[in-house]
Amino acid sequence: MTEPRWLDEKQARAWRGYRRMRALLDLQITRDLANDSGLSDADYDVLSNLSETSPHRLRLTELAGTMLWSKSRLSHHLTRMQQRGLVDREECVGDARGSIIVLTEAGLRAIEEAAPHHVASVRRHMIDLLTEDEIAALDALTHRVITRLTTPT
Repeated sequence: MTEPRWLDEKQARAWRGYRRMRALLDLQITRDLANDSGLSDADYDVLSNLSETSPHRLRLTELAGTMLWSKSRLSHHLTRMQQRGLVDREECVGDARGSIIVLTEAGLRAIEEAAPHHVASVRRHMIDLLTEDEIAALDALTHRVITRLTTPT
């Protein structure tokens, strides 16, 4: 086995800072979302993904893949959202085991009411703290890491 390439002090500080920032930022944005709209982070993720498609519907498998959730976990969450009238399910023609998740009128209203508050929270806690150069660097960095993690080796 080869010797590990340990992080130097500067790299370790950056890594720890990123992990702490991510945890605190996720916690604050999720808290703001719940306080402002009564939606959970998962609710918002489902509703925003559906609202960005035309005509506001996605196969369960596609939605699960986008959210990086298992179909089972997403199905349980969707059942709770369905009970609240935010989404509905339709059978998938030609695939008896598949289902289509549909954004309801109540779900569309919920995401339209939540989105301005959510964006304000994202701005307040992150975006407005960055310069244009830092936003460009963040964009480049995040997409480089995403490409590495989503490209088969």
